[in-house]
Amino acid sequence: MLQPLSILALHGPNLNLLGQREPEIYGSLTLAEINRLLEEEAFKLQAKVFPLQSNHEGILVDAIHAAFGQHQGIVINAGAYTHTSVALRDAIAAVNLPTVEVHLSNIYRREEFRHHSYIAPVAIGQISGFGVQSYLLGLQALIDHLRVRS
Repeated sequence: MLQPLSILALHGPNLNLLGQREPEIYGSLTLAEINRLLEEEAFKLQAKVFPLQSNHEGILVDAIHAAFGQHQGIVINAGAYTHTSVALRDAIAAVNLPTVEVHLSNIYRREEFRHHSYIAPVAIGQISGFGVQSYLLGLQALIDHLRVRS
């Protein structure tokens, strides 16, 4: 029997508005629905997901710090902080937990300022453009990475 893995799922600013915010870009699912799908997928993969959303950069940084010793990996959609936050990048690098960056939309088909990610260089991978599947694929890839590594 595999030891259940513990995964932190972080959602950045404005993701609490999913389902009502620009559904043509972000889809019609709410954050609660995305978290439920993540939890169901994690259960199938013998893992547990602990979701957290915040519009505040410091809360996300604190959650990353607290993940050390508590979770084996992180799935993160940092939202707009992807393109602006050296603090999130440094927190991920500091705890050195395998992290997968995910985005609902394809950030490279959007505005130029969205093409740069501070997180990508410290993540094991990035998945974008597949809607909720980006989260599920990111979770699957992270769990596979952790299982192969152990």
